[in-house]
Amino acid sequence: MFRRIKNQYLRYFAIFIYTIIIFFCAVELNFLWLFGYTPDMQDIKSPNMSVGSQVYTADGKLIGEYYRENRSPVEYKEISPSIVNALVATEDVRFYKHGGVDFFSFFTSILSTAKGDKRGGSTITQQLAKNLYSTRKRKSQGLLRHIPLVRTLVSKCKEWLTAYKIEHVYNKQEILTLYLNTVPFGNNSFGIKTATLKFFDKTPDAVTPAEAATLIGMLKATSTYNPINNPERSVERRNTVLSQMQKYGYISAAEYNNDIKLPIGLNLSYVENDSHGDSYIREAVERWLKKWCKDNDYDLYEDGLKIYTTIDSRLQQYAEEAVAEKMKMLQKRFDNIWGKKNPWRDSKGNEIEDFLLKAEQHLPIYKMLLAKYHGDTTQINQYFEKRKRMKVFTWKGEKDTTFSSVDSIKYYTRILNTGMMTIEPSTGKIKVWVGGINHKYFNYDHVNQSKRQAGSTFKPFAYLTALDNGFTPCDKFTDQPVSIKYKDGGKEQVWAPNNADFKFSYQEMSLRWAMGKSVNSITAQVTEKVGWDKVVEYAHKCGIESPLKAVPSVSLGSNDVSVYEMVRAYSTFLNKGEKIDPLLVTRITDQDGNTLQEFALKTERAISEEVAWLMLYMFRGGMEEPGGTSQALWEYPGLWKKDNQIGGKTGTSSDYVDGWYMGITKDLVTGIWVGADDRSVHFTTSESGEGSHTALPIFGSFMERVYADKESGYTYGPFPKPWTKITKSYDCPSPRISADTTATDSLEMPVDTLNNTPPPDLNQPGGNP
Repeated sequence: MFRRIKNQYLRYFAIFIYTIIIFFCAVELNFLWLFGYTPDMQDIKSPNMSVGSQVYTADGKLIGEYYRENRSPVEYKEISPSIVNALVATEDVRFYKHGGVDFFSFFTSILSTAKGDKRGGSTITQQLAKNLYSTRKRKSQGLLRHIPLVRTLVSKCKEWLTAYKIEHVYNKQEILTLYLNTVPFGNNSFGIKTATLKFFDKTPDAVTPAEAATLIGMLKATSTYNPINNPERSVERRNTVLSQMQKYGYISAAEYNNDIKLPIGLNLSYVENDSHGDSYIREAVERWLKKWCKDNDYDLYEDGLKIYTTIDSRLQQYAEEAVAEKMKMLQKRFDNIWGKKNPWRDSKGNEIEDFLLKAEQHLPIYKMLLAKYHGDTTQINQYFEKRKRMKVFTWKGEKDTTFSSVDSIKYYTRILNTGMMTIEPSTGKIKVWVGGINHKYFNYDHVNQSKRQAGSTFKPFAYLTALDNGFTPCDKFTDQPVSIKYKDGGKEQVWAPNNADFKFSYQEMSLRWAMGKSVNSITAQVTEKVGWDKVVEYAHKCGIESPLKAVPSVSLGSNDVSVYEMVRAYSTFLNKGEKIDPLLVTRITDQDGNTLQEFALKTERAISEEVAWLMLYMFRGGMEEPGGTSQALWEYPGLWKKDNQIGGKTGTSSDYVDGWYMGITKDLVTGIWVGADDRSVHFTTSESGEGSHTALPIFGSFMERVYADKESGYTYGPFPKPWTKITKSYDCPSPRISADTTATDSLEMPVDTLNNTPPPDLNQPGGNP
C-alpha cells in the first residue's frame, strides 16, 4: 500500500501516521489486554467521583462523615473567579484555545526539560483525566506496565484520548468545575470547597486572589507548599502564582504588589481534631447500615449519601454532660478506694499475679514480638518495659507523659467506662447513644458491642413471666432462704441465693414490693414457680437476643447482655406490650437530596396491653415501695415536679463488677451500664459499687437536664393510664416498716446485687464472670 507513494520521505511519514493511528486504536480497544482500561464515552458522561457520606442528627446537625477522600462538590457559579484565573494562569494558560491536548506546550516542555528546566506539559483537561479516571493507577494498566518507557507512553496516550473525549462532552466551565472538585489539596482535602473551608474557613466563592493563589500554588506539590507545614515555601509559591495572574492580565500591578506583601492568613477553625468526626454514633450508624449498603450496592465511603439519624442533639448533649460529670466523680471514688494497690482481683479478693502478663499476651503486637525475637521472653519484656513519650486520657484532658507499655496497661485497666442509650418507645427512635467515656481512647462501644452481666435489672423478666401466667402484683411470697435443685449438663446442682444484705426478714411481701426492693429470695421463688426456661422465653420475646442459659440464676442476671438489648426489651412495657425494632436511621438520600430509603418502625406483639401496663406499675415500686432501690433519685429535686412519675430498676453483678440502671419515664426508656472493661477490676463495697451509686446518678443528672430544657419536647407527668381493662388486682399498698420519709427510704435502700452463699464458684450459674 505504501509503495504507491513514490516520495520516500512522504512514504515514511505516512507509515508513521498510520502506525500512530493503529497504536491509538490498540490502546483504545485494549488489544490483547496489553494496554489496560481506557474510559469510554459512557464513563466520560457519567463520571464516578468519590464523595463521602454525611451523618446528621434528627434536627439536622452534622455529627460525622465517612470518606476515603474528603471532598464536597460545588458548581461553577459557587467558585470565585480568582480561583479559576489562578488555575488557568498557572496550570494551562492556553486552556481556552486547545481541544484537550496542547501539543505546543507539550513540545516546549520537552525542550525545557532537556535544558534542565523541568516543567509539565499536561493541560487541565489531561490532569482531570488522571484525577477522575485514574488512568495511571495500576488497576488501569495492562500487561505492558512491566516495560517502564512503554508504560509511560501508553499512559500519556490514554490521557490524550480521554482528554479529547472530555472536551467533546463538556464545555470549558464544566471541565474547570470537574477539575476543581476532584483535585487533591493535601491534608486529606479533595476538591476546592473542602480546601477553602479547611485552610481559610470560607466557601469557594468568598476567597481573595491571594488566598486563591495560595490554594492553586499547592497543586504543584501539596506537601512542599502546604501553608500549615511550610508557610515560607507556601508564600513563595503563592507569589509565583500571583505573578502569573498579573502577567496574563487577571490582576493589576497594584493588586499584585499589595497581595505579595500579605500574610497567608490561615483560619483553621473549621478543622476538626478528627476529620471523620469519628464517634460512637458514627460507628454505630455504619454497623447499622452495613447490610443495607450491601443489599443495595452502596459504598458508604464513596457514594455521597446523606444519612439522617434519630439522635436528638439536645438529649445527646445532656447525656454526654451527665456521663462526664458522674464518671469523673466515680473514677475519683474508685482511685481513692484502691490507692496504689492493684485492683485486679479474683472473687476472693486476691490479686491476680499473672494479670499483666496475660494482658500483654492479648495485645496484637505480642505475636509480632514473639516472631521477631524468636520467643525470647527477656527481649519481649524489655520492649514492654521501655518508656516512651505518649499522650493519655485523663478527666482533665489529654496528658503528656512518659510511660512504658506496662505502665499504660496498668493505667488504662483502672479506668471506669460506661454505655448509655435512650429510646422513645412509641416511635422506636434512639435518642441518645453514648458508647463510652471517650471515643478516641476507648473506641469499643459499650452500648451494643459490649455485653455484661445484667444483675438485678434482669429480675423484671421473672415478674413479667409470673404476671402473664396467673399471678398478680399483689400475690405474696415470704422473704426466706430458698434452695433450688436443678440439672446443669446432666449434673445435679443446688442453688441457694442470699439476699444482697445477707439477711432474710421472713416477711410476706407482694410481688411489687419484692421487685421494688429487689429481694433475691423471692425472685428465686418466683423463678422456680414459673420455670427458668419460661423466664428465658419471655426475655427473648421482649427483645433480648443474646443466648441465655436457662438456669435458676437467670432471673438474677447471670447472663451477659448489652445495654442496647436491655433498653429494647424494657421499651416493650412502655409500648403497650409491642416489641420494637429500634430505629437509628430514618432516611437516606443521595447527594442531590433524592430519597433512597426511608425506614419505618417495625413492631411485634410480645405481651398483652394489660400485662405491659402492670409491669409499668411494678417498675414504679422502685420509688414507691419501702426500701425501693430507685429511691436515690429523690436526691435529684429537678425530677419531682408536676406529679412526675419515674420507674426503674437497679442492678449489680457479683463483686460489684457491673453497675446498671434502667430508667423509665412516661416518654423514654434509658439504660446505663458502668464498670471497668476488665471484669477482674471492680469496686469493693455496696456503698461504692452498686448500681444505685454508679449508674443511677447518671440517669438522675441526665433527666434533670432534659426536664430543665423546655424546648426538649419531654415534660413532667405521670405514667399513662391503663390502655385496656385491668382484670388483675394491683392496688395493694405495702406496710411501712419505718417512718415514711424519703430520707429513710434512701438510707434503707439495700444492696441490689447477685450473690450466692457460699462464695460463688466461677463455673456455676450466677458466679462472677
